Amino acid sequence: PAPPALLPYVPRVPPAALPGKLTATTFALERPCCVFDRHANASDTVWLAVAFANASAAFRNPPSRADVPPYEQLPTAHSYMTLETAAAAYACSASSPAVLRVGGDTVCGGQGGWDPCNGPLPSPGPYRVKFLVMGCHGPKAETRWSDPILLRRAGSPSTIDPAPVRHGSDVVVIASILASLGAVLAAAVLCATGAEAWGSLCHQDSGTSTFARRSYRTHHIPPALPQPLPPGCRCSPPGLGCFAPRPPGPCPAK
Repeated sequence: PAPPALLPYVPRVPPAALPGKLTATTFALERPCCVFDRHANASDTVWLAVAFANASAAFRNPPSRADVPPYEQLPTAHSYMTLETAAAAYACSASSPAVLRVGGDTVCGGQGGWDPCNGPLPSPGPYRVKFLVMGCHGPKAETRWSDPILLRRAGSPSTIDPAPVRHGSDVVVIASILASLGAVLAAAVLCATGAEAWGSLCHQDSGTSTFARRSYRTHHIPPALPQPLPPGCRCSPPGLGCFAPRPPGPCPAK
């Protein structure tokens, strides 16, 4: 059979910032739109070939669908094919998501060679990928290989420092100043509140004391006035009373 047509398209990871664009087991690819229209018909399918970067040169296109290398052979064959999609999904008129995710299937069922798996990638790689158009009689067109794609590396628990992070001296000084300002502000608020409460208490005590100092008598007894002597009493020294009759007339002056 004739060799497949080589298309100038180069697969790539989207340059824009996307959540999960590169993880420890997956990566995202731009969807190839309007790339296969001139080389595929309605019955053709488009595959994605994935290979370790150092093994991409040794990859050979399968002559038929039955010969497609499965995901399970990646550790030994160093390559596999996945994401079988109808060519019409990549047409210019198709409305499809702009991103493909490689390695997104955590569970693959029916691994009988006819249900290609898009399982998680087992290592950071790097990997290279290319798209391949497959018809009834084998490959019809293919893109160029991508640049190496390196996944994120998962951190080892042994490399995590359990000790708290030591901040620089500038951070410590700023934190101390902020703490001091907070303490001064709290003390000012407490003093203001305490002064107001104390003034209220003093006002109440002053009123109570004034009330307590007021004179309050339940019985008012006027001073005794001198009583007149009974008529006919003899004059006697003050305080001895009347003890003898006296002749009429005033008492002699002392």
